[in-house]
Amino acid sequence: MRRLFPVTDVTDETAAPGGEEGREWSLAELAAAYAYPEPGPGGREPWLRANMVSTLDGAAQHDGRSQPISCPADMRIFGTLRALADVVVVGAQTVRQEGYRPARARAEFAAAREAAGQGPAPVIAVVTAGLDLDFSLPLFTSPLVPTLLLTGAGAAPDRVAAAERAGARVITAGEGGAVDPARAVRTLADLGHTRLLTEGGPRLLGQLVAAGVLDELCLTVSPMLTAGDAQRIAGGPSVTFPRRFALKSMLEEDGFLFTRYQRS
Repeated sequence: MRRLFPVTDVTDETAAPGGEEGREWSLAELAAAYAYPEPGPGGREPWLRANMVSTLDGAAQHDGRSQPISCPADMRIFGTLRALADVVVVGAQTVRQEGYRPARARAEFAAAREAAGQGPAPVIAVVTAGLDLDFSLPLFTSPLVPTLLLTGAGAAPDRVAAAERAGARVITAGEGGAVDPARAVRTLADLGHTRLLTEGGPRLLGQLVAAGVLDELCLTVSPMLTAGDAQRIAGGPSVTFPRRFALKSMLEEDGFLFTRYQRS
């Protein structure tokens, strides 16, 4: 892996002899490269980052899943971002399509998470208006920490009861049948989850962008073309004016670009 931006002494150190393909970065190096902002004088404020992958022609999925357009380095970064987070926020449709499982504890990050006051693994928080989920899945039956369900005040009582019987914690983060993205972020922060990560899907990411609550986008650009009518990384409501983000870093491996953009 090579650092392409910003150009520093580390850029040269991570390049292989002859300046060709860089060596594989350690998990500690990846964790340092993707560290959350340090707390300010008033304590740690919530910081919401998204991690998505897109092909050259803008597809966020192939045959409904992101795995076919990913790569081993992308998965290493995926795992690192999870290990840094307090909570992983994900949409219900992505849970169903991707077969989401509980986040696992990783020995490589155990000491760092303990030092940061975090549990052994991040909490999974599912954004779901209708609670239309299979509560017999491992995400609900065998997580290290109970799965959170963010839903609206109008959620059906029988579905709420079914979720709670399965061991999930149901949290109201909106009125009626909808989830308010800003309220969801505040609610998670009130629970002590200030290092937030969302893995989509596109509809949820679009809602977060439209609500103006996304602080950072970690975007993997996959050197693939898929054509077809696959979703982009963000869908749903549009914004009145495009949101400007600034490039903070860019890594490269095997033609894949791993970028970080932060709110300007």
